[in-house]
Amino acid sequence: MNSSRKPNEVLAEFAQQQGVQTTDKEFAKFLDEQDKIAHLRDDFILPSTMHDEAIQLNDIIYLMGHSLGLQPKRTKQLINQSLNSWASKGALSRAKPGEICPTKDEKLALPMSKLVGAFPDEVSIMNTLSVNIHLLMVSFYTPTQTRHKILIEKQAFPSDYYIVQSQIEQRGFKPEDSILQLEPRQNEEISRTADILDVIEKQGDSIALVLLPGIQYYTGQLFDMEVITKAAQAKGCMVGYDLAHAVGNVELKLHDWGVDFACWCNYKYINSGDGAIGGAFMHRKHEKNNRPKFLGWWSHTKSTRFDMTNQLDLAPGINGYRISCPPSHGLSSIEASMEIFDKTNMKEIREKGILLTGYLEHLLLSNHKVSKYIEILTPMDHEQRGCQLTLKLKFPAIDVYKKLMERHVICDVRKPNAIRVGPVPLYTRFIDVYCFVNILQEVLQDFTEADQTLATL
Repeated sequence: MNSSRKPNEVLAEFAQQQGVQTTDKEFAKFLDEQDKIAHLRDDFILPSTMHDEAIQLNDIIYLMGHSLGLQPKRTKQLINQSLNSWASKGALSRAKPGEICPTKDEKLALPMSKLVGAFPDEVSIMNTLSVNIHLLMVSFYTPTQTRHKILIEKQAFPSDYYIVQSQIEQRGFKPEDSILQLEPRQNEEISRTADILDVIEKQGDSIALVLLPGIQYYTGQLFDMEVITKAAQAKGCMVGYDLAHAVGNVELKLHDWGVDFACWCNYKYINSGDGAIGGAFMHRKHEKNNRPKFLGWWSHTKSTRFDMTNQLDLAPGINGYRISCPPSHGLSSIEASMEIFDKTNMKEIREKGILLTGYLEHLLLSNHKVSKYIEILTPMDHEQRGCQLTLKLKFPAIDVYKKLMERHVICDVRKPNAIRVGPVPLYTRFIDVYCFVNILQEVLQDFTEADQTLATL
């Protein structure tokens, strides 16, 4: 699918060719038959139980990859290989002949760099998301009396806000003076790019760091990182991104966009398990920077790390920001995921993601028994979103969520009245989306009938 074409246009064209309606079940099956990466679903373990239920289920619709991705089938095998090697070889399991220390983290930087549009030496597999943001901010947030503000969205994920607050206080400034909050216009949910650029233009001289998400976790809005980065850097600001909801979801070109740094977790669209080792990017232009940084033994160049001279031989680029040896079992989880991504590319993934999410949107809006009870908060423009739709409901979200769970749908609830629905291209089928919308219709019908009953009492 050409990303310049709207999903509705593509869907209508396909349906006309097949002589069916876009809302027909047969059309969903046709779309699955045309899916070039449908086979990747077989590389994942699909959930078979619902929380504490003992009943085995085979028809679960998993739409929560924006929170926790599914487990690749190879994960357990690779972790067991690591465990067995440790058990049988002890310390000898750490290295191969001629190697003086583990190198899997550096090897995994290659496939990961392809997902974020960077050179391998600009990417490191290390720590976790919040830790990495802290470590990079030590270097890239260097406030002065005239330039000390951090531009962050008002509805930022709480951990990012806590990080910013603590970094500001650690430098001797006050959060109330140094945090500059972006927020949508009144009665709007989405931040307009023009408004972001306007803030940067007017206040850029006082902004030390622009720290924004690639994709907003609640609304699913995809920020125009290329344009924002260019505008902020033109005003002398450093630019960093939290890519937790963007990596593995949308095409990224961090190097070409000139982004200063970025960090992400690997347990959402990268499918490496809860608390997985994170990833970090720093542009090559900062490779030999003399900025302040926190150091550890993994910051030392690999070839001389075990010389034990206590004379730091700092690894160049982002590798100089590593602190500790990463856990081998955690690296195995990322390796299992990278094997799947190596079977495709982000262009194919994004292409399917646009159509799959567009199909979900189309079915929701085409079904009047659903559309009159929901509002889609996520941007309608497919170029301004990833593969997530946030639905604002006219009923309490937790009650709708429970009824969806009873019907074997796993999604996400955001109190008081929103659910996030994430069809992930690597393993979600078009028929899953079709079934979800029909189930949602049943659930909403339950509430409307209950309201009608109460009205007659």
